[in-house]
Amino acid sequence: MLYDGLRIKRPLLAITQGDAAGIGPEIVAKAFRDAPEELRGCFAVGDLATLRRAAQCIERPGLPSLPVAWIGRAEDAREGALPPRCLPVLQLPGLPGLLPWGRVSAQAGRAAADCVVWAAQAALRGEVDGIVTAPLHKESLHAAGVQYPGHTELLQAEAALHAGVPLINMPVRMMLANDELRTVLVSIHMALRDALDAVTCDNVLQTLRIAHAALLPSLGRAPRMAVAGVNPHAGEGGLFGSEEAEHIAPAIAQARSEGLDVTGPLAPDTVFMRARHTPAKPGEFDVVLAMYHDQGLIPVKYLGVDKGVNVTLGLPLVRTSPDHGTAFDIAGQGIADAASLIEAVRMARSLTWKN
Repeated sequence: MLYDGLRIKRPLLAITQGDAAGIGPEIVAKAFRDAPEELRGCFAVGDLATLRRAAQCIERPGLPSLPVAWIGRAEDAREGALPPRCLPVLQLPGLPGLLPWGRVSAQAGRAAADCVVWAAQAALRGEVDGIVTAPLHKESLHAAGVQYPGHTELLQAEAALHAGVPLINMPVRMMLANDELRTVLVSIHMALRDALDAVTCDNVLQTLRIAHAALLPSLGRAPRMAVAGVNPHAGEGGLFGSEEAEHIAPAIAQARSEGLDVTGPLAPDTVFMRARHTPAKPGEFDVVLAMYHDQGLIPVKYLGVDKGVNVTLGLPLVRTSPDHGTAFDIAGQGIADAASLIEAVRMARSLTWKN
């Protein structure tokens, strides 16, 4: 790749296989087959037999087959080191091999977690430039005894351990993004009753600071951040709840005093429409802060999961993932759409270049 007449290295990205019983391995294989240029400089972390099975399940008449290549180290996947249109796999020791499709399994949960941990540690050591994670299954993680409910919390723990700091000193947030909308969540994977208790001045302010710091490099300016209220009509002046006045508004005031570009609290049933960017009408805001998981994710997913990308903000590494789950009901049929995974690779590459 040339930039201003100079050849620069394409970022090296590790892609975890996800839960072996779900669609993760086959969307990884399909991405390497259908978007070879996008996937140059990438490799899969997982089990060779599982990914070979995935490559076989996506075979169709008239489409090229996908060779699966064993690599012994991440650097082997660097641009030019492998033939085009192949799937390089770094085999992790101790993985269980082929597992039945579509079943919750402790073995699959443990293998998926092991792949994520290896990729995170490689990124933290500087051996890869970023990681893209295929979907895992939370029930399988739980069955395996993994104490974290998802990727975000697992990566947060690995980053804190690497930095030698308590977990509380490694705050992270989830951002879901596509071409039209970005949302950042104040709380992530918790019961709704607990999520409402997490709407505090400190948590909202911390989310604003993390979102500002994460988006500033890519935008080249301070991001325009809108803050959604938690209650209907953003509380309607206290008629429908006090969280806006007691917690959200003070956080916004403090953020503004620090020079952040923040508007709100705004009615949650209209703020996402105001922020949505389309060719016909640019959005008023670059990102919306949502108070809890579904408030922020439903609008982005409604616009299409094929373009949505999950980005973890606050980590000392780049991590993205597709905006969907393991889809056990269609696993192994070769019909899963790899578009969101390809978008996640594009997003990771853009973030690593800017970092």
